[in-house]
Amino acid sequence: MKIQLGIIGFGGMGKWHAENAPRAGVEITAVCDIDEGKQQEAAAMGYRMYKTADDLLADPEVNTVILTVPNHLHKEMCIKAARAGKNVITEKPAAMDVAELDAMEAACKEAGVFFTSHQNRRWDKDMLIVKKAYDERLLGNIFTIESKLHSGNGYMHEWHIYKKYGGGMIYDWGVHLIDQILFMMPEAKVLSLYADIKNVLHEEVDDYFKIIMKMSNGVTAHIELSTYILDYQPRWLAAGDKGTLVVKSFGCDGHLLRTGKLLEKLPPQITETEAGPTRQFAPVPPGGIEEFPLPEVKTDWLDFYRNVNGVLNGTEESVIKISEVRRVLAVMEAARKSAETGLAVEFEEAGEETGY
Repeated sequence: MKIQLGIIGFGGMGKWHAENAPRAGVEITAVCDIDEGKQQEAAAMGYRMYKTADDLLADPEVNTVILTVPNHLHKEMCIKAARAGKNVITEKPAAMDVAELDAMEAACKEAGVFFTSHQNRRWDKDMLIVKKAYDERLLGNIFTIESKLHSGNGYMHEWHIYKKYGGGMIYDWGVHLIDQILFMMPEAKVLSLYADIKNVLHEEVDDYFKIIMKMSNGVTAHIELSTYILDYQPRWLAAGDKGTLVVKSFGCDGHLLRTGKLLEKLPPQITETEAGPTRQFAPVPPGGIEEFPLPEVKTDWLDFYRNVNGVLNGTEESVIKISEVRRVLAVMEAARKSAETGLAVEFEEAGEETGY
């Protein structure tokens, strides 16, 4: 079975899918958008163009749809597509909350169609470098992982600045950053989490958040995002009892650090610094820390569509399972609860927040 894709919503991500999905063997069969300008643009690019989702869903040649519409429309469009017999891929977040996702999944199961979400950042090289260090114990027992994403661009754009459309950074990037942490260590439960969510520049929607998750494997995961921190910090920091790993940016510049033999043999002594006398935080002498290159990983975002093709042809299991998508949405809901109350939220240890 070849994926014959209908794209519902021809904004930025709709165009990205139109350009990139064919590189994985997907056929772009039809496009729809309610905006006249985007209709003209799609028609000029040679796509079969529909003005409404209902018209596209009536096309018998379309067997799969990708929903690249504002977040608040995902549930409605997914259920319509399922009832029309189409396999459904949603852009992230798959739904506004767990209850919406459950209704969407139920509709897809009833219709007997495949359902997944385009969590494409599971194929990000920077994250996979940290995951490899975790999987292969390159840092020994990891006790902390920091995932930070900062930007000086400030204001968001289009529908992302409106709450009723599902705007804000938790929905936009939080879903990715949480998913990456849970994907990195799937065996670990989230025992508790604390979140701080702020509206720094935007009146309606969040543009800063910090989420701290205490995991059952001993790792404390820190996730921080801001659209208005002007001096960027490393994208990733992971520290264990055998070393530290830093990935500075999406470009994957960084290093792995381990203690050198010289530092291990140094006798304890007081050192005078600008901050006064100290022993533990004195400057490390030359040779005390050894630097190594980051581990190598290979990845390709197009593997998402290759996996969907394998699922539809019965040769693979879905890499992105709805149970995993549900878990991410449950964490997002718990983060909002924590931010509202100012308290940490018990999570999978008690089994009250997820129910999956």
